[in-house]
Amino acid sequence: MTTEQASLRTGRPRARTRGAQLRATAFGLLGIISVAVLWEVYKAVAPENGVVIAGTRVLPRTTDLAMPHTWEMVARLLEPTTSQAGAAPLWLTVAEAALLSLGIAAVGWLVGTVVGVGLGLLMQFFQVVERGLLPWIVLSQTVPLIAFAPVVRSWGSRIEILGWQWPQWLSVAVIASYLAFFPVAIGMLKGLQSPQRTHLELMHTYAASRWATLRTVRLPAAVPYLLPALRLGAASAVVGTVVAEVSTGYLDGIGRQLISFAGQASGDPAKAWAPIFGAIALGLVAAGLVGLIGLALRTYRRGEAA
Repeated sequence: MTTEQASLRTGRPRARTRGAQLRATAFGLLGIISVAVLWEVYKAVAPENGVVIAGTRVLPRTTDLAMPHTWEMVARLLEPTTSQAGAAPLWLTVAEAALLSLGIAAVGWLVGTVVGVGLGLLMQFFQVVERGLLPWIVLSQTVPLIAFAPVVRSWGSRIEILGWQWPQWLSVAVIASYLAFFPVAIGMLKGLQSPQRTHLELMHTYAASRWATLRTVRLPAAVPYLLPALRLGAASAVVGTVVAEVSTGYLDGIGRQLISFAGQASGDPAKAWAPIFGAIALGLVAAGLVGLIGLALRTYRRGEAA
């Protein structure tokens, strides 16, 4: 094979990857524009009281209080947060709260990932553990988060070790990890069980140890299942962080900002949508960061599970 042929063969996959990334970006922007257009079209044609069928409102009101124009919401982001002199722009206030929540969600995601991977390995090594533990892992996700969050906060407030007190943000991170570990554990277990039987029998004929089989066969095979699970875990961590901030009364994150600004919607309806945009951006950033892990493991992503 000549050098030119080798460069062509290695360049085509890279070109396809760049093309796929550009298409994904274009479709994402098109989706945002489509939502904005649909918002304005509905606001223009629907009645102010919304669409009511048999006495039940099935579509929202279109008043400026309920549905501000998209350009009004964008313009409000550039204005000061409050009327006080020297107040920061609204977008900066929302960005600071979103970054703080992102850090908490990242801690929760890391803890949930470690726990989920550990549980997946444990259930793969010991079938009796899988049979006994897996139903409880599934059952754990049925506990209402809004009821679980105050309990975690109450327990955390009682922890004090050598003068160190449990910070409130750590309670939020624990709740985020509680939601994040589930998809990781299930994805890890399914990935570890995915290698073909012939591959495992080949390792057995080589008298390979369980750890060698895990390292060379099971872990590479688990990557296509683990990466989607990590994305789901990141999304769950973000949701858990926002809900936990509201439930525990944590004042500095995007979750509490959602409640605070919603209370001002009657006088400043466009402002109430700013933290919603911040929460959406928070989820997109979290998904993007997990995507970087996928780039690092792209060698093992053939046939990635949906």
